[in-house]
Amino acid sequence: MKKDSPIERIWNGIYKENPTFCLILGMCPTLATTTSAINGLGMGMSTLIVLCLAELIIALIRNVIPNRMRMPGYIVVIASFVTMIDFLMAGFTPGLYKSLGIYIPLIVVNCIIMGRAEAYAGKMKPVSAFFDGIGMGLGFTLALFLLGSVREIIGAGTWLGMKITPASYVPINIFVLAPGAFLVLAWLVAIMNRLKIGAGRRPEVDPTRGPVCGDCMHCMKYGTSVCSGRTEAEIKAKAEAEAKAKAEAEAKAKAIAEAKAKAAAAAKAKAEAAAMEKTPVPTAENMKEEV
Repeated sequence: MKKDSPIERIWNGIYKENPTFCLILGMCPTLATTTSAINGLGMGMSTLIVLCLAELIIALIRNVIPNRMRMPGYIVVIASFVTMIDFLMAGFTPGLYKSLGIYIPLIVVNCIIMGRAEAYAGKMKPVSAFFDGIGMGLGFTLALFLLGSVREIIGAGTWLGMKITPASYVPINIFVLAPGAFLVLAWLVAIMNRLKIGAGRRPEVDPTRGPVCGDCMHCMKYGTSVCSGRTEAEIKAKAEAEAKAKAEAEAKAKAIAEAKAKAAAAAKAKAEAAAMEKTPVPTAENMKEEV
């Protein structure tokens, strides 16, 4: 994906640099508001809207704000949108607004929003900044929704307010309390790390080479790191060409080293010869004078 393209920015926020599971940002609302899936979804969507609009406006006025007034300017922009979200939620979703409580106004100082404003929106074009806000907001929303869902299902036996567990299931109440938030977050972060490590070990696919052949043994045999659907002959030819180029480079380096050694030896011999010429040859008269 092209760097800073809309799709790359969205994918970056959801997976590569997920603010919750990868960057470990915004832990206060993450742990406090995810007692249920609805609460997590509401908090995530509120942050998503503020992120998108704040990054867009900051990117538009980035050349207008003096550098020494940068952070106060960002806070004013973010606080304006948070105030609007606060009033809208109080008017249209009073139940959710009451559940989230003080954490809606605290979006102003959420380190995810401030961090993206400082690190990205203040340096990039408005379109890229807007989609960066969408990506980061979606990543944060999905993380909170997943965290809230796991806690609600295990801790209350419900999901989105609906009973989904059998009657014999006994809810584990600790998961809707503070310790449960840390436990579930640790599990989800571990799963994300495992997925990212596994993805790093898997070979990349080059879509320009057509469908993958499916014969991965040849890729492993010849040590190629990119699966491009090549045939065995192509993979072998590439491996041989790389080995030949490596051997030629080593031979060239060896020849250069030998030439340098010969030049150094010749210079040393020349210096010794010059020193011998300057040294006076002892004669009978010199020896007599010394005696």
